[in-house]
Amino acid sequence: NSGGSYHSAYDSYEYYVRFGDPGFAYGEALAKVAGRVTLRLANADVLPFRYTAFADNVSGYVDEVVNLADTRRKAVALERSLIADGAYDLSADPTKPWVTPEAPEPVPHLNFAPLLNARKALNAAAADLEKALADGGGMAAASGATAASGSMPATAATPAAVATSTELNEVLYQLERAMTREAGLPKRPWFRHQIYAPGYYTGYGVKTLPAIREAIEQGEWDTVDGHIADVSETLHRVTRHLRQATELARTP
Repeated sequence: NSGGSYHSAYDSYEYYVRFGDPGFAYGEALAKVAGRVTLRLANADVLPFRYTAFADNVSGYVDEVVNLADTRRKAVALERSLIADGAYDLSADPTKPWVTPEAPEPVPHLNFAPLLNARKALNAAAADLEKALADGGGMAAASGATAASGSMPATAATPAAVATSTELNEVLYQLERAMTREAGLPKRPWFRHQIYAPGYYTGYGVKTLPAIREAIEQGEWDTVDGHIADVSETLHRVTRHLRQATELARTP
């Protein structure tokens, strides 16, 4: 099964070598993949980071929180209707104690426009950076241009190109820091990442766009628009870093 031995009496070395990974085939493959990724990063003139996949994922997360709000709105409207019509009282067992539930507050209008605009800008910036890196720009000179068919030796990297690639790499590897906020997340300021975090109530379970998502889940409606503004600014900050990287990638 999918991890039924985890944290059980069967989670042992004997179980692993007999059933989990006989011959350590998966362990060896994992070590090779991790090693090659490390070598690829260590030897790259320009770090091979591509942010279009990240932007696509964030787009999905935005759709999820928008749909979550709509789903909650419909569920609350139904709940209020059932209570108003006395449906719970009619279905209650008269032989058992019963208290009619209080009607939940209606879900207010939530302004997702800043988040949708930030998503659009992020997608465009990620696509522009990927195109700039694919086109090469001045980055080909950073490692030296290789002659076709070996008829001419590769040219030496120019100092200016090397300096530009170094600056570009610094922007790329520091970019995820732009996804954090100094104030952190609600109720747990030590978690600063605004895109991914362990859920407040789920432990291991990850929450994406956690500030917005959990406010909707908990019905903390007076805080949602503020969280939308904070996350939107975070995405705009990431977008500015992507644009900076694009300018460097296009430097002749």
